[in-house]
Amino acid sequence: MHPSARLALWLLAVLAAQALHIPTLLVLGAGALLATAGALPLWLGYCRRARWLLLTLWLVLAWHAPGEAWFEQAWLPTREGVALASEQAIRLLTVLACLAWVYAAGGRAGMLAGLWGLLAPWQRQGGAGERLVVRLALVLEHAQQAHPPGVWKEWLAAGGNIPLAAPPVLRLEVPRWGWRDSGGLLLAALALGSLLIVDGML
Repeated sequence: MHPSARLALWLLAVLAAQALHIPTLLVLGAGALLATAGALPLWLGYCRRARWLLLTLWLVLAWHAPGEAWFEQAWLPTREGVALASEQAIRLLTVLACLAWVYAAGGRAGMLAGLWGLLAPWQRQGGAGERLVVRLALVLEHAQQAHPPGVWKEWLAAGGNIPLAAPPVLRLEVPRWGWRDSGGLLLAALALGSLLIVDGML
């Protein structure tokens, strides 16, 4: 699939995930992880990095959503809060699964090429698509480098101005868009639409 088609499909999946509930979210996440070899290890790495975000999200929603408290104890989370927190956590995990699929299928170069293709019409109108792609390439390159513990404190002290070493040349290989890419994107969009319909019937 064309890198731009993969990225567009990821955006559609992220939008669709906001309207899905737990059963269909699990189907979407499982489909993304099984679609490409190597997506599962990436997803597990993303989950490990987001573990504190997931825990904080769950605790805040579980304890602050109005409803009936478990065992009628005021200090316990509400049943409605637990249901909402669990759904939002699974929704975030599903979005991470879709991101793992995109990265496993095309890697960093594929993500950059896909973004370049999506921003091509904007660039023709005088947009700053080139600068956005180069900036993203620098951030991704910086994220892959090893950093000493506590370096984030230095970044905060510097006001977020992180010095990034720019490569001398950024090369992107963008394949030509074909009819198969259009057909694949259309079929995937129809599958997402079917999930939305099934979710509404449950």
